[in-house]
Amino acid sequence: MKTTLKSGILFASAILAFAQCSAPKSGSNEEMASADSTVVKNPSLTLLWETPAELITNESVLFDQSSGQLYVSNIGGMDPLEKDGKGSIAIVSTSGEIINPAWVTGLNAPKGMAISDGKLYVTDIDEFVEIDIATAAISNKWKIEGAQFLNDVAAHEGTVYFTDMNTGKVHAYADGSISTISEGNTSINGIAVANDGTIYGLDGSGLKKWNADGSTTIINSTVTGGDGLIIMGDGNFVASRWQGEIWFASADGETNMLDTKAAESNTADIGYNPSEKVVYVPTFFKNKVAAYKLDY
Repeated sequence: MKTTLKSGILFASAILAFAQCSAPKSGSNEEMASADSTVVKNPSLTLLWETPAELITNESVLFDQSSGQLYVSNIGGMDPLEKDGKGSIAIVSTSGEIINPAWVTGLNAPKGMAISDGKLYVTDIDEFVEIDIATAAISNKWKIEGAQFLNDVAAHEGTVYFTDMNTGKVHAYADGSISTISEGNTSINGIAVANDGTIYGLDGSGLKKWNADGSTTIINSTVTGGDGLIIMGDGNFVASRWQGEIWFASADGETNMLDTKAAESNTADIGYNPSEKVVYVPTFFKNKVAAYKLDY
């Protein structure tokens, strides 16, 4: 494939951005969280199935509790920053069957996803996209001023939160308007919201939470630069690193449950089925989704 100098630079920069998210960083001025978690011994992941390698550059998997299906965002090309119209959303069954590889098309490089009020919200480089689930139609798009690398998404009680990895911002969408609720988060990526509304995120400083006054507290400083984030409860979390790691983490420590770096299989924005305790892993350049049973 012929590559121009400009697209080559963008590709290299994008991959470097992904890689930098997993580099351990130190020197944070944020206060470490006190131990408020339940210690879990020997958590593990066991492979259940993999889809065929037909989901091109898949970045995120979202389990839909209402339909019992998985949404998979596919960048479609090799460059997570290229506006080429190749991006799509696929539907996959919880047994690994690709039901519809092109449920929604016409996106550029879609990444994180969340569901709120019958809509699927997706980040797409510098746009925040709303998809009507019932009709599989793009119902709205918002261009985010100054956005560079919109990434993960989480929803809670009508508010949808999403991150910009390059600018270090966290945005929120509610009642038809978008605002910025946090800045200065180095390489912020994964985001999740607890039932009580507490926001958690993964950035260069580690796994952290937002306090009521807008400040942040680090829960775990070892799992830095994470991608996907799952709140398990009892102070426990599952976090992925794009390079090929999945961690079980808390304020008391962490366990690396999966390491696929040697196989060059990425572990991007993971999804989770809480009733079955199954973690769904988008493998990015391997073009398939893998499902793992979580034991803890």
